[in-house]
Amino acid sequence: FFLMLRRPPRSTLFPYTTLFRSRGVYVLGSYAYVVDIYSGLKVIDISTPSSPEIIGSVDTPGWANDVYVSGSYAYVTDGESGLQVIDISDPSSPAIIGFVDTPGYARAVYVSGSYAYVAAGESGLQIIDISTPSSPAIIGSVDTPGYAEGVYVSGSYAYVADRESGLQIIDISTPSSPTILGSVDTDSANDV
Repeated sequence: FFLMLRRPPRSTLFPYTTLFRSRGVYVLGSYAYVVDIYSGLKVIDISTPSSPEIIGSVDTPGWANDVYVSGSYAYVTDGESGLQVIDISDPSSPAIIGFVDTPGYARAVYVSGSYAYVAAGESGLQIIDISTPSSPAIIGSVDTPGYAEGVYVSGSYAYVADRESGLQIIDISTPSSPTILGSVDTDSANDV
């Protein structure tokens, strides 16, 4: 006996469902940006909380895991397809304008200034220059001892949830050469 997983077919009655596998959400102003592992990014108008409405969407090539919004762009970690940069200046017509293929499985993202910090599974933390959103580029990385699942940035430090290796604290003051400063065993860390 074996189970084969496939992307579910899209419904013509409910083409914008987020019911199946929503993974991440970022709220900014009157919009919620939701990523669904099987159907990419959905833009939801939440100006009337009692009747939210999906007003735009764009599918991503991989499995969307997390989203961070900064300015007119949504940064989506897309599993084996790396980091997707999506122009959301027109929320009803989001469009992928750039991407970078990260090593490992892109799980989570945090944006600070001109950099996107990606927790990339077995490839640790990837630091990506997003100063030109259409051409993001990896400029630094550090391999963590476990499996990087989540990331949060504060000042000169990135905090990485590194599954069985707990919380990793990384100095990112020089983005091109991040270094692990310390860690704490938490039994299992999946998000920060």
